[in-house]
Amino acid sequence: MEKTNRKRSKGTWIWQAFSGLLLIALLTLHMVAHHFVVEGGLRDFDDVLAYIRNPLIIILEMTFLVVVTYHALVGLRAILSDLGLKASTRKNVNVLLTVLGVVMVGWGFYLTWYLATQA
Repeated sequence: MEKTNRKRSKGTWIWQAFSGLLLIALLTLHMVAHHFVVEGGLRDFDDVLAYIRNPLIIILEMTFLVVVTYHALVGLRAILSDLGLKASTRKNVNVLLTVLGVVMVGWGFYLTWYLATQA
């Protein structure tokens, strides 16, 4: 059982590192698109609505949301696992963080869709 947990932790660590690298790229794209190509450095609300209607931007922002959420929750899971939790508690933490992640991403997708469909 312990060997399986170690193998799962190693795989999770690799995905955590990969998501961290992906975050650097996505954050760079996000910052450039939102701040460096806009006259004055910021978009007003109407500009944001026009910007978010672009399908490529929607994909970029939703991918950013998923990767940020995954990276943060896996990091939190690692911190909590370092506390030496019992197996049953660790399982409950995993379920709770998974549900929290799904709710957060679902809410973010809903808000993005809502903004993109505003007239």
